[in-house]
Amino acid sequence: MSPTARPARFIDVHVIQSVPFANLNRDDTNSVKTVQYGNAQRTRVSSQSWKRAVREKFQEEIGERALRTRRIGERVTRELEERGWPTPLAQRAGAHIAAGSSIKFELAKEKEREKAGAEGGTSKKDAKTTVPNKVLTNALVYVPETAVRELADIAEQHREELDSAKDIKKPSDKSVLPQGPIDSVLKTRNGVINLFGRMLAEVDDAGVDGAVQVAHALTTHETDIEFDYFSAVDDVSQSWEDATGSGHMGHGQYSAGTFYRFATIDLRELAGNIGDDHVSVRELTGAFLTAFVESLPGAKKNSTAPYTVPGLIHLAVRTDRPLSFAAAFEEPVGSPKGEGFEKPSVARLVAYAAEANKMLGSKRLAASGWIGIGHDDLVGLGQRHAEISDLVEAALRSALGEKAGEVTA
Repeated sequence: MSPTARPARFIDVHVIQSVPFANLNRDDTNSVKTVQYGNAQRTRVSSQSWKRAVREKFQEEIGERALRTRRIGERVTRELEERGWPTPLAQRAGAHIAAGSSIKFELAKEKEREKAGAEGGTSKKDAKTTVPNKVLTNALVYVPETAVRELADIAEQHREELDSAKDIKKPSDKSVLPQGPIDSVLKTRNGVINLFGRMLAEVDDAGVDGAVQVAHALTTHETDIEFDYFSAVDDVSQSWEDATGSGHMGHGQYSAGTFYRFATIDLRELAGNIGDDHVSVRELTGAFLTAFVESLPGAKKNSTAPYTVPGLIHLAVRTDRPLSFAAAFEEPVGSPKGEGFEKPSVARLVAYAAEANKMLGSKRLAASGWIGIGHDDLVGLGQRHAEISDLVEAALRSALGEKAGEVTA
């Protein structure tokens, strides 16, 4: 199918999802993330946090993985050890791989214990020392997981030079490996990178503009932060009954609420990244939409298990620009005591969507549909579907200009 047959540019995905007592995304002090919006405190989950959960689910969907790391040299070392290389040579080879690209590098540092005799005992002082052949790239590389094997193959091709090479001991040391082939591997991409993008300015032409944009999730209503005090029993003390009190005490922060989540996928950008391959555009778009609505960040999951599903999923196929409905909740949703926030949040979204689409013009909305739990017909959100797969399929057919039953391969 030619590019001109694709009638839409964006697919927007809107989600209303209630999450119970949880802390899906913590800050550096283990506190719940918040935002002041509409002069009210809301619980927030950062786009980075939810996007990582989406990416993990997406990789399962398409059967491909990408690797983001500064320790690419160590990863190559492990691959070479699995191929039977002696460990010292494999470590040298991994270091030369990491040092051989266009990306600057540094040597990893490890703590050492320096013991100094002192009257009445021994004092200990932490010191850091660089470790030869343990090289870190200054920037995170983001490559298909298959790139590790390709970099190991480069080492295999130059094993003779590596046998006689010196160890990498300082940032000014030069690799004996050719830079061009290493950079070529670092520029490779797969479906994950084509969809989510890559920032790697140090290697020419390695950057990839992401085809998806994900908003920070925020509650549709005002929220409070709850402090949970907890204690842990010392089993031996309890069994022997020879001591009182707990073995450990602490507290954590949590909140609960109904979230509005939004993301959009730019079909033109995705097609440009993969060469306008219709089948791949369809596969990656469908996998992303499914992964976005089904994913959930995993922070504190063992102590909260907050595995809810969305109460509403709305997909909108647009020809002009993405359209978030976050402004619908600038005024916090209210709820009489005991009635909850999900239903009034859905009602607010439906009303706002109708007004926004009317203002922008109905011709810009190519198609829309929805699926939900416990909601009657929602006028203005398009066709109601029975399953997530049906909703996603209908959006794909409209966005890609397919007719029902059309073979897309």
